[in-house]
Amino acid sequence: MSDDVISLEGGLFEEPEEFVQPPPEPHFAHYQRKEVNGTAPSPSEVTLRLVGKSPLWGHLLWNAGIFTADYLDKNAASLVQGKRILELGAAAALPSLIASLNGAKEVVSTDYPDPELIQNIEWNFDNLAKEAEVSPYSVKGYIWGNDVGDLISSTEDEDNKFDLIILSDVVFNHTEHDKLLKTCRDTLKKDGKCLVVFSPHRPWLLEKDLEFFTRCEEHEFKAEKIDLVVWKPMFEEDEETAEIRARVYSYFLNPQW
Repeated sequence: MSDDVISLEGGLFEEPEEFVQPPPEPHFAHYQRKEVNGTAPSPSEVTLRLVGKSPLWGHLLWNAGIFTADYLDKNAASLVQGKRILELGAAAALPSLIASLNGAKEVVSTDYPDPELIQNIEWNFDNLAKEAEVSPYSVKGYIWGNDVGDLISSTEDEDNKFDLIILSDVVFNHTEHDKLLKTCRDTLKKDGKCLVVFSPHRPWLLEKDLEFFTRCEEHEFKAEKIDLVVWKPMFEEDEETAEIRARVYSYFLNPQW
């Protein structure tokens, strides 16, 4: 080989073994609340801290989370006020935060028990509580399908269960559908609802996403479609699938027991 040619096989640009890349810094997003019946909500803006990077995708503010927050603000009188609220897979917990601003009796916000994710949700609640009056809340690490003893004191006592369970952008976890539904079945009141919102991030697996709404029948739920809107897709890299990825589906799961 000529002396003028530099071989890259030796890892010329590789970092030394002792070098460790620092984790990405947290970053911030600002959610603008919309008027409801001509009345501007207060506070009008909610600041969210997002983790720097997460294999669980908690570092992004997704369209489904924004849609869910909008929907809770708009329908707070029937869905939130005086209700016990549980969010599963909360990530930055925007829907939980909006519920806490709308007079919920209690808000329990959960995600996978990763310390960074849980601490970040706590930061978002603590920060909001400095600016506005919020409902009583707790933040918990929880793995779907596990014992619900940390979420409710008894599965036999209806008063301890939740009136509304929020599942925002979690149905892409196809292998976890039964676990999600089991947790919902164990913790939801007989007259409660699950609010399920999602976007098809992998268009070729949309049918797998939608299977959640038939599989729910095995857990004594019946799906009720609320809406289908088309927004801007989160990522622009694939124009052919942009319209599908821009969709935001919303459903209720209604108990049948």
